Amino acid sequence: MPGMSTDDWLTDIRTSYDTVAISYADQVRDAIAGHQYLRAALALFADSVRAAGGGPVADVGCGPGQVTAHLHRLGIDAFGIDLSPGMIDVAQREHPGLRFEVGSMTDLDLPAASVTGLLAWQSLIHIPDDEVPTVFGHFHRTLRPGGPLQLLFHVGDESQLKTQGYGGHPMKVHVHRRQPDQVAAWLRDAGFEVEAQMLLDPVEKTSQAFLFARRKLCQ
Repeated sequence: MPGMSTDDWLTDIRTSYDTVAISYADQVRDAIAGHQYLRAALALFADSVRAAGGGPVADVGCGPGQVTAHLHRLGIDAFGIDLSPGMIDVAQREHPGLRFEVGSMTDLDLPAASVTGLLAWQSLIHIPDDEVPTVFGHFHRTLRPGGPLQLLFHVGDESQLKTQGYGGHPMKVHVHRRQPDQVAAWLRDAGFEVEAQMLLDPVEKTSQAFLFARRKLCQ
């Protein structure tokens, strides 16, 4: 996004998701229950966390908290972080007793090696290419050696400005579609081992990709 500072596009993201928080929560509330591959990916992630010794898990870009809550139902000590205070308010209201806090993946305020697992579902899609290595650096710093990382993102080669969504509310966010091989290369550069990738609806324009990675034990 030429000509925009980090503060500018982060402010646009925060404002946009504050605006659509309630409508967005209504649309995604049953998404996991209705999609077997989403449930399978979270079950695999939960197994990986347990195999790594258990402990806290960060759901970064948690939105209204449906993924965080699902992980809790799987027995995982997950907490959610989101840039949007509006999203955090909805998450706290819909999932009382779980931990949610406002924060940014571009400046992740978590101690080094403080989480056993980390996942980011559809939250990297608004991060510009030149900021992704910084984000992955924070993920690497925050994860314990051997800890699993799971990403879900839109597949493609273009970036588009989204001006409306989720109930017809105004938005101003860029949506970046990326190829899994590019994201995997960024992860390896950041010190992760990429273990697997999976495409959802691979022949559709709305295709999504999972990447399953792990912080290297020797780092």
